[in-house]
Amino acid sequence: MKQNSFNVVLKHIKQGRVCRRADLNSYSSAIDRDLKQLCQRKDLLKLAPGLYYRPKQSAFGPQAAENRDLVRSFLKDSRFLMTSPNYFNNLGLGLSQLHNHYFVYNYKRHGKIILGSNIFEFKRVNQFPKKLSKEYLVVDLLNTMKTLGEDETRIVAQLKDRVSDFDSEELLKMAKKYGRARTKNLIKEIHAPS
Repeated sequence: MKQNSFNVVLKHIKQGRVCRRADLNSYSSAIDRDLKQLCQRKDLLKLAPGLYYRPKQSAFGPQAAENRDLVRSFLKDSRFLMTSPNYFNNLGLGLSQLHNHYFVYNYKRHGKIILGSNIFEFKRVNQFPKKLSKEYLVVDLLNTMKTLGEDETRIVAQLKDRVSDFDSEELLKMAKKYGRARTKNLIKEIHAPS
């Protein structure tokens, strides 16, 4: 018995995986029709133009796609660093606002885009660390402070009071490598002997 072409396409997508339309092209002579049928049947979810997700089922229903998988498939690249302004709240500097978006530092894209149900702000930069650290988050916080709606004077005063919570050499290194001019100056000022 001949299989429906959309079932052939579905067989090539693991549950819980994000895929691109271009990656599925070779499995169907009518890929757009098959993807549309799979979405209508809820076997696939369309996350963005050309980007699809095969939900993994749990006891509570379909699970959402992992943000890292979403971004990796969207960029077609695994070289990126994803953060959230919410991570700043864990630095102990008195920040408390909740945000509904992520920053994605990468080499390819710039701008805000909705993938699935999340907002990602892609920032194309020349360099970023391979992994997050508290010290990098401080630099990132100071770099993006003006966009956060927080009291900058209070945050800088808190950082001066709590500077011993961070590795000072690492903080200076991160500021030198990834900080904007203003951030570098603030970190130097914080570390200047009284």
